[in-house]
Amino acid sequence: MSKPETSHAAGDAAAAEPSSENYWSDHNVTLHKQFSSVAESLEYLDWRNSQYIDYEKFLPTASHDGEVILDYGCGPGHDLVGFMANSRPALVYGLDVSKPSLAESASRLRLHGYQCRLIQISETAERLPIEDNSVDYVHCSGVLNHVPDPERVLKEFWRILKPSGYARLMVYNRDSLWFQLYATHILPAADERYRGLPAEEAFRRSTDGFDCPISRNWTVDEMTAAAAAANFQAKHIGNCISLFEMTLLPQRFAPMMNPSFRVESRKFLSKIVFDDRGVPYVDGKVTGIDGCYELRKVG
Repeated sequence: MSKPETSHAAGDAAAAEPSSENYWSDHNVTLHKQFSSVAESLEYLDWRNSQYIDYEKFLPTASHDGEVILDYGCGPGHDLVGFMANSRPALVYGLDVSKPSLAESASRLRLHGYQCRLIQISETAERLPIEDNSVDYVHCSGVLNHVPDPERVLKEFWRILKPSGYARLMVYNRDSLWFQLYATHILPAADERYRGLPAEEAFRRSTDGFDCPISRNWTVDEMTAAAAAANFQAKHIGNCISLFEMTLLPQRFAPMMNPSFRVESRKFLSKIVFDDRGVPYVDGKVTGIDGCYELRKVG
């Protein structure tokens, strides 16, 4: 599991929809790329992070010295390498449902000479194999969108975090160009597979491959409520917009001229304003797919 790469937004249709565990064994953020050198690995990590404006600001891998870190849904090890290269953590766990991705993580870590504890988990397991109150920081980037039971996962984060610990999440943002323009207008206009699909279904199929079994999105209020149900206080720290979404901006006018276009999306697109970087905002929030949150334990 990992956050989406814009190069495979629509994906390829398959005969049947696989389980999440099977799906994420076939599909990952690097498309199973093998790295031949430390320099190549770090250059790819830097490129990947640069595809989402302000991602490293909101989910940094630096400034975690001395911490016990858990990367939930570590995939092929992007952020594991980031934590080891940019911080001096006491211990780093990498958890994922995908055996192939964990093997790729192990290979990449060996290339760098880093050691992390890699653990394969099941999407249906009730409990993570981590002790109570033992983790300083939980990192979960683009993964909660894809799990069958996000509330259970959040409750497990609460259990394993120390009282002073915290989590940073990136989850898919409903109030984004990806949802309000790409999934609801651009894809249906260009690809017959998306025509007539409800907006949420079109979004699910647009992010991480057409046959991705689960792909949710949340508003800020929805994510705040989900965190509160797991005894967390959530702070929305910002949204990251993908460079891919930035390229979609000129296409926003055509659907706004169509009286049959979704009212929610038309109103959203009509409110876009820009900062001095050219980054679009609606109601004071960046219109990007990556919604970023910090969670602190309550009680």
